[in-house]
Formats: sequence, structure tokens, C-alpha cells
Amino acid sequence: MPQRSLQPVPAPLLQRQTGIKHGFFTRCGGVSNGIYASLNAGLGSGDTGADIIENRRRVAAWFDVPAARLLTPSQCHSNSAAIVTDPLPGQAAKADAYVTNISGLAIGIVTADCGAVLLADPQARIIAAVHAGWKGALNGILPNSIEAMLKLGARAENILAVSGPAISRENYEVGEDFRQNFLAKDLAYARYFTPWRGKKHTLSAGQEQTNAATYHCDLRQFICDRLREENVQVEDMPLCTYADAARFFSFRRATHKGEADYGRQISAICLTDKG
Repeated sequence: MPQRSLQPVPAPLLQRQTGIKHGFFTRCGGVSNGIYASLNAGLGSGDTGADIIENRRRVAAWFDVPAARLLTPSQCHSNSAAIVTDPLPGQAAKADAYVTNISGLAIGIVTADCGAVLLADPQARIIAAVHAGWKGALNGILPNSIEAMLKLGARAENILAVSGPAISRENYEVGEDFRQNFLAKDLAYARYFTPWRGKKHTLSAGQEQTNAATYHCDLRQFICDRLREENVQVEDMPLCTYADAARFFSFRRATHKGEADYGRQISAICLTDKG
């Protein structure tokens, strides 16, 4: 993949606000090579460490902050949201969301099919970045992140929430066991699953495909519905990580191609000086 400049995708809902800078970054504009080309921000990937550090430095520079002030949590598919006020190099919280009210602190999360959600209360000047994988979304990472914002002084009616790049319903094939995780929470969640209509894939590395029923899972709609339940303003950006190989990394696509690993794109937000 040819090297290009950083190409973060802006959300209209957040772009209209003053004092907030944000971006759903693509895989373009970094220094990584091969399957990681080029802006791989995933510290947990098998990419060259120096390349990942340089990629993250470039993202920090885009926000006009030092590299040490671009913070991402140690993601673990949990429902834990951590409030951060200072850069703590090497001490990333084990969580799936960061929340802050500190200017000049860029907070972000990395994804490769899971939902990337950025939130802001422009009036209270409180922001959040949320990694909403299916486990976290199902178990409450979104309301917990909003609750953390409220603790800092945000008001739900002023919160703007944007659901960014994620795997689309068209490309998210799941099995019955997966579906049952949702139905065990709420039988009404059956509406997020429809019979799979396409060529069946191996659902995960090392798993053989069978004739068992599989489904389309609408993770994007699930995320947006959970946000709306919190009475915040929601914008959904129809960006499919699986389908758009030129711009996004995808765990599922890499698995289907038999690749050994995959990169991660970063989505981040930062409070700036007003004006």
C-alpha cells in the first residue's frame, strides 16, 4: 500500500463543535509495511514496535499534542470506563473506554471490526472514546462510559455520540451460540439477527465450517440503540471495516484471507483551547 498522509474521517456532528478535535483514522499515512500497512496503531499486534510508536506519534502530532499525551486503554472487551486526567506512560488502564475533561489530552481506542464510538459534551467540555466490541456493548460499556461523563459534570441531553468504523451487518456472520449470548440478556435482541444470506465462511481461526445456521449480526444498530437509550444525540457513520480494505483493518477479513495477524486503526478525540 503506498504511503499517504493521515486521512482521519470526521463526523459532521462533532466537526461543528468548537474546542473539540477528533478523527476516525484510517490505515493510511503511517510507516508500517505488509499486512500492517500503514498506520497500524495496535500495540498488541505483531508489527515492528518502532513503527507502531512512530504511527502513534503521527496521530498525536495531528492533534498538536506530544506523543505521551495520546492515551489509549489496555482494551479487554470489558464494560469498564476509566476517567483519565494525566498521561501515565506504561500505565494504561485495563478498560475499554477513556473519559476526560482535560484539555490537550488526546484519548482514543483501537479497533479492527469492533465499534469505535466518540462522545462529547461540548458545553461541559467532557469527552470519551469507547471500544464497543460485542461483549462490551452487550454488557454495558456504552452506558458506563456515559455515566463516567456524567460524574465529571456532563448532561445527557448535551452529549453527542458518534458511532464510527465497524463491521457492517452485511459482513458480520455469527453462529447460534453467539446469538444466544444476546437472547440470554433480552429476547428482544433477536431483532439484531437475520439468517445469513451469502457464502458461508470459517467463523474463526481453526473452526471448521458446518451446515449449522448462521446469521447476520447488526452490531452497528445495536450500538446506536444502546446509545439512544441513554438519551444522547447519536450519529451513525456507515463505514464498514470489512468491506473497505483500502481504508480499514479488519480482523474478520484477515481471518478469511488466512493472514497471520492484522493491524488496528485508531479513533481519537481531544479538547482544545476554545475559539
